[in-house]
Amino acid sequence: MPLEKFTLRPGIDKEGTDYSNEGGWFDANLIRFRKNFPEKIGGWTKNTTNTFLSTCRALHAWVDLQLTSYLGLGTTWKYYVKQGDNYNDITPIRKTTTGGATFTCTSGSSTITATDSNHGAQANDFVTFGSTATLGSSNITATVLDQEYQIIAVPTVSTYTFTAKDTDGDTVTANASVSGGGGGSTTAAYQINVGLDIYVEGSGWGALTWGAGTFGSVSGISSSSQLRNWSHDNFGEDLVMNVRGGGIYYWDESSGATVRAKAFEDLAGVNLPPTIALQIMVSDIDRHIICFGADPINDSGDRTSAADPLFICWSDQENALQWEPLAQNSAGSFRLSAGSQIVGAMRARQETLIWTDTSLYSMSFIGQPFTFGVNLVNEGVGLISPNAAVNAPAGVFWMDKTGFYAYTGQVKELPCAVQNYVLSDLNIGQAYQVFSTLNKEFDEVGWFYPSASSMTIDRYVTYNYVEGVWSIGQLNRTAWLDEGVFNAPMATYTTSDVGYLYNHESGNDADGSPMDNVYIESSDFDLGEGTLFQMIRRIIPDVKFTGNGGSGQVINFVLKTRNYPAESLTTAATSTCTSSTNKIDIRVRARQAALRIESDDDASTEDRTGVGFRVGATRLDLQPSGRR
Repeated sequence: MPLEKFTLRPGIDKEGTDYSNEGGWFDANLIRFRKNFPEKIGGWTKNTTNTFLSTCRALHAWVDLQLTSYLGLGTTWKYYVKQGDNYNDITPIRKTTTGGATFTCTSGSSTITATDSNHGAQANDFVTFGSTATLGSSNITATVLDQEYQIIAVPTVSTYTFTAKDTDGDTVTANASVSGGGGGSTTAAYQINVGLDIYVEGSGWGALTWGAGTFGSVSGISSSSQLRNWSHDNFGEDLVMNVRGGGIYYWDESSGATVRAKAFEDLAGVNLPPTIALQIMVSDIDRHIICFGADPINDSGDRTSAADPLFICWSDQENALQWEPLAQNSAGSFRLSAGSQIVGAMRARQETLIWTDTSLYSMSFIGQPFTFGVNLVNEGVGLISPNAAVNAPAGVFWMDKTGFYAYTGQVKELPCAVQNYVLSDLNIGQAYQVFSTLNKEFDEVGWFYPSASSMTIDRYVTYNYVEGVWSIGQLNRTAWLDEGVFNAPMATYTTSDVGYLYNHESGNDADGSPMDNVYIESSDFDLGEGTLFQMIRRIIPDVKFTGNGGSGQVINFVLKTRNYPAESLTTAATSTCTSSTNKIDIRVRARQAALRIESDDDASTEDRTGVGFRVGATRLDLQPSGRR
């Protein structure tokens, strides 16, 4: 009998049943499609062995005038500027007290109670002490105290606790009991309040499901009671950033990477800057700093310090200090009308796109006297999270709670073969964690999201905008940045509050270990016409190994079969395939089959390391075997 070739349609299709999608692929993990054929995605390695604290949800890269490359990382607890391999903590200071903080310790305990009236701190906040004195004859010396500490608990508005440590980070236990010690010159510098790793329902506009309730029916946005999201952009060499629902800040590159960012209102010469916002951005050509969801100016000429979630304001052109709209400058503001809050904004081609929870606006620079013009582009489609839109060479792509969309001058819904699969398995309560990705090398955009059973991101979906195909998979990441300033796509992942930055598309392994659970599985296909039983005697694999070479590279070919559509698929044969495998001899009898190609996770580490593969057209040796 002649060999029967099985060339399957590219892309994953999960909108129908696995039998109705005959001739296509039904499921995959860590697989992309390139030139119509599936292949294992690239691996990842740590960018540096250095780490950062807590979950990073925002990355931004830029270069200064001396061609020094910087990477900004906004995390749940801090903001870092990475230069070389070093993560420099530039988290702004919220409040500094002098001579007010005292300390109490108990012999045999490492827990220190600090007293500082109206400190405004909360659990997990950071404080740095200076100019302290040793607590009596205790091991809690001035050297121990004069450090940065993370607050454990806040019993009262005037007290909080932390764990004493030495300069190596090891715990120090007091050998004496002292109350109210530390000297009279102690300084306590409190960093801005930390945020949350997960979204808490009922803590801001858009709580619960989108559109549930009316504006003002839930408590106002507080940066410390929200999932911590940062926005950031470079203003020349410098950096502007914003905690969603919190303050806006400025980092002066010329001051050095170890100098902290400052609140805009603390900058010398600044005039009426917003004190709170949902997002900050620098416009592309005209160079205005734009704040979305900012606090307006009241009738008394002061900022209200209360975010208006549809209000937009901007600074004077090329001037980060002037925010008061005057006849002699281009500072200004306006308010959107559609929706209940601005969810996100993004620079596109000669325009800025602004999404509310229900609409899309286009904002363009038009010059004096109005500075910017705003047009309503679409109603009925919003943005599922602040970071769920991406600007790609083929247009702007984004995810809404109803599906996936693209903007190329007009809005269109993307035909998506995995849409119901993704949206039905999305933890909508944690939708603000969703973020988009761009991988220009492979013409891909994508979205990472938390599945229905997870409180954190554990899945992704990708779309090849050139070939129009989708893929899915499982991977834990919290932020992404495509190559550009740096030579590889980068992503972050945090475990136990310790964060790592990874270079992606690097080799074929998962940070030095074999990449497990890589697979692609076809939909069911009839053997012959599906009326007669067929005997499968051989599989002729068409696989190109792209890893480190040698016959040790191995993957599995798994053949699943059944006789009727209502039956469950059962694994009929599992066979290994290496670079030297010409054929796989089997004896399987069935009417219908599905083919799964997967990593051999039971093979030796040596044979699994460095394995990359690309799948072509598989052929089967079939022989009719009767109707019964």
